[in-house]
Amino acid sequence: MNSNFKKYSGFIAIFTAVSLGILALFYTALKPQKRLPIYQPSMVNYELVDSTLQHVKKFHKIAPFSMWNQNGLNITEQAYKGKIYIADFFFTTCPSICPKMTAHMGILQQEFLQDPQIKLLSFSVTPQIDSVPQLKKYALEKGVIDSKWNLVTGVKKEIYTLARKSYLAVKEDGDGGPFDMIHTENFILVDPEKRIRGFYDGTELEAIQRLIADISILKEEFPSE
Repeated sequence: MNSNFKKYSGFIAIFTAVSLGILALFYTALKPQKRLPIYQPSMVNYELVDSTLQHVKKFHKIAPFSMWNQNGLNITEQAYKGKIYIADFFFTTCPSICPKMTAHMGILQQEFLQDPQIKLLSFSVTPQIDSVPQLKKYALEKGVIDSKWNLVTGVKKEIYTLARKSYLAVKEDGDGGPFDMIHTENFILVDPEKRIRGFYDGTELEAIQRLIADISILKEEFPSE
């Protein structure tokens, strides 16, 4: 009996190895890939969504836009074509949450500095104050790297519409006047197909770490060329 076992031991070892390999392949193939949700207006706090979109359940995408960055360059959605990017809304004279948000955007800038697929975009909610020279001054103070991070200003109505109808990121009530707004602390993760894939508290370091992890997941869905 021992001689028979020795005779077939090699075959048994090979058969076992092949079987384990096949099982591993099946496990990999059948294991569901982790995917981030695709956020629709109906999934978001109604206070942050324009009333015309609150019941929209599919096909939501970021609308085209045209802004001016800290260097006076015209920035449109084409600058983010094929990119994964993080957007937020801020203003340079904000004394409360903006300094922390900007510092955390700086962490993201450093984290993905060598990754051309990841970009940052910050919209000013006070364009009447945040002129191009003001944005440039702020960018220099905060260590903004132009190739990675755009601080943009433009027509207030357009910024408000983007915030409410595209990025789902600001409350409607403001300090008064047309197209006024109260911006939130949210960072918005946008995929290369212009869809929202996550919201993160830009003032909380723990949320920033979660955002970094989620970008890794999103990069698996959209590998860089």
